[in-house]
Amino acid sequence: MVVYSFYIFDRHAECIYKKKWTPRPSSTGSKVQQPNGLPDGTQQPKALSAEDDAKLVFGTIFSLRNMVRKLGGQDNNFISYRTGHYKLHYYETPTSLKFVMVTDTRTNNLRIVLHQIYVSLYVEYVVKNPLSPIEHPGGIGVNCEMFELGVEQFVVRLS
Repeated sequence: MVVYSFYIFDRHAECIYKKKWTPRPSSTGSKVQQPNGLPDGTQQPKALSAEDDAKLVFGTIFSLRNMVRKLGGQDNNFISYRTGHYKLHYYETPTSLKFVMVTDTRTNNLRIVLHQIYVSLYVEYVVKNPLSPIEHPGGIGVNCEMFELGVEQFVVRLS
């Protein structure tokens, strides 16, 4: 299993934690490619900033979650979705924190793994930390070395 990135969003739609490990693969067709890896006649796409990437991920999960609830009712939950290049896994806590992990397509459902990250790492190192703010206004994110180290070790064990 390859983990590409991990995000935590608070109830105000702010990204309070993001970590990238491996860049997501880009699609390449059977067209002739330039030395930079792009098909002939195409421009190098601009790389998204980390903030823009987080906004796109949140917009995606927000839209898909709402669509699932409208089509299936309030009892149905959005868990994950897969494209040809990656799979996005989603877990929402009772306090409306949203945990998102982007992995390769062969990965099984990681809802339990995201719940374990919430319970064993986020609650232990962020919520129970008296120096950590309760709210994260203006994009001030999680700033806890123990949490970051725990997430890193957790993901390494998954791989």
